[in-house]
Amino acid sequence: MNQIAQHLLQVKERIAQAARGASRDPEQVRLLAVSKTKPLEALMAAHAAGQRCFGESYAQEAATKIDTLRQQPEYNDLEWHFIGPLQSNKSRLVAERFDWVQSVDREKLIERLNNQRPASMAPLNVCLQINISGESSKSGTSEQEIFRLAELVSHSERLVLRGLMAIPEHTSDETILAAQMARMQTLFTELARQYPSVDTLSMGMTEDLELAIAHGSTMVRVGTAIFGARDYS
Repeated sequence: MNQIAQHLLQVKERIAQAARGASRDPEQVRLLAVSKTKPLEALMAAHAAGQRCFGESYAQEAATKIDTLRQQPEYNDLEWHFIGPLQSNKSRLVAERFDWVQSVDREKLIERLNNQRPASMAPLNVCLQINISGESSKSGTSEQEIFRLAELVSHSERLVLRGLMAIPEHTSDETILAAQMARMQTLFTELARQYPSVDTLSMGMTEDLELAIAHGSTMVRVGTAIFGARDYS
């Protein structure tokens, strides 16, 4: 078994233990393997180990990976999620390739993704990103804007509203983290009550996935624990 396959098993066991600890079914929590900056060989190894959902943050890099892998039939079962900040001038790259966009945070982006999604493809799954920590350095819309943006997505023919995404504050203070995650859980519950298509709370990464699962996360985004430390070269 290769190292990536071993790491995937370890992460899946962490997810299962966290879910059981929260009296939840482990099957309710999906694992998104964050493959940004990672070579194709790493994705292929994860795919060989059974991983199908991958998260990318850089539109141009991701487009190259997706286009390359889609030429090989054995990789047509991959599900691609865009999870990074998305500039409007890169939206077409994403709209024409990805299955999900989790970082939607403004009206202009909703309009562009809807207009640029090819009619030949299934509607694009959308999560609204909330800046739950209120940090100026982070992308995401405010709590006050969520329901207005949700309404826009719900009326967009080529988009499907699936839920919320957040990157809570990077802190060792679990009390702060738990409060932000609990707020996300409340907002998610309110949104799901209004929109039947909403089923995804994307929250939790390598360092805090257990806490996120305890607060209702249905999708954790894990890179480092699967692929190793990020390569900045």
